[in-house]
Amino acid sequence: MTKPIYGGQAVPEGVMFQSKTHMSTAIRRTNGDIDYFDMPRPEKPFLTRLKKIPLIRGNVAILEASVYGMKHMDFAADRYDRDPAEDYKIEQEKNNQNTAKVVLSTVIIGILTFFIGKFILTLIPVFVAEVFSGIITGKLGQVALETLIKLIILLGYIYILSLTPMVKRLFQYHGAEHKVINCFEQDKPLTIENVQAESRLHYRCGSSFILFTVLVGFAVYMFVPVDPLYVRVLNRILLIPVVLGLSFEVLQITNKLREVPVLKYFGLPGLWLQYLTTKQPDNDQVEVAIHSFNHLLGSDKK
Repeated sequence: MTKPIYGGQAVPEGVMFQSKTHMSTAIRRTNGDIDYFDMPRPEKPFLTRLKKIPLIRGNVAILEASVYGMKHMDFAADRYDRDPAEDYKIEQEKNNQNTAKVVLSTVIIGILTFFIGKFILTLIPVFVAEVFSGIITGKLGQVALETLIKLIILLGYIYILSLTPMVKRLFQYHGAEHKVINCFEQDKPLTIENVQAESRLHYRCGSSFILFTVLVGFAVYMFVPVDPLYVRVLNRILLIPVVLGLSFEVLQITNKLREVPVLKYFGLPGLWLQYLTTKQPDNDQVEVAIHSFNHLLGSDKK
């Protein structure tokens, strides 16, 4: 019997896990208690069909993750540093706002944040590389320089973020999420001791996906012109969905090859990046991640 595939993400002071049918979040409150947020994954036949089409399914998965992930982030952000005795204020604050507008704004912000970030990571290296076009000439040289600049921006940005206390804790919960998934996939009981013994790295991680967009982009850009500049900018923008779609497929392939000798090394660059995007969690954080995962399993059985 094939083991079901679970994914997840870190949220402020907690972890969200998801299956094909449900999504569950657990967060640690200021009084030490653990609170939960559950939601079923909406069944949308049209999107389900799209998710079966290579290249397209990656873009659909990204949009879904942005939309649904923001709801769990909002739940955690509203509560992680709030005294549970003051939770009634959350409803009061939301009642003072137009719910439909708040939901729509959350969705739009989630999508725009991703694509604006992708545009910045895609286009800034183009203009910087163009500055050096008189020194580093030819398509290979320009695309290689563009890719190098993109890697420097990506790694530098993540490293600087990781130095802030809040993001460091978020990355610790990210590590806890991976440890729980690794423990589950090896059929071990989900105890704090067992989970802590697992790696904080995982082949299916979104961090790997981000890195693959850079590496896949290098290959894709070799098939399109780099001159003149406006053509280069235009094809970079138009190729964003293509690069995202191909990167998603590469991520899936590396996950399937992770137990295959030699071929498993194709996924190593993504794992290396996770040394930046995950941190070693403490036992309390692992406990929250275990509670979140067990809560999801309970939701799946209902």
